[in-house]
Amino acid sequence: MKIEVRFFASLRERVGKEQLSLDLPEPATVADAWAAATGGMERPPNTLAAVNMDYVDFDASVKEGDEVAFFPPVTGG
Repeated sequence: MKIEVRFFASLRERVGKEQLSLDLPEPATVADAWAAATGGMERPPNTLAAVNMDYVDFDASVKEGDEVAFFPPVTGG
């Protein structure tokens, strides 16, 4: 199945990519998408994930055509 993966903020810099298309075997999870997109890079603590703009856990399923986004935790004051 094909999905789109996006990296934001410091994760984009760390991974060296902003966006890519992946072809993953089914079934797949957000954690599978991270591993495939980063070549198995260790995930920084507190990394957030979203599927189609909804926050999800890394064990959430992904399906054909989904957009999976990864970004560092947001802080504010």
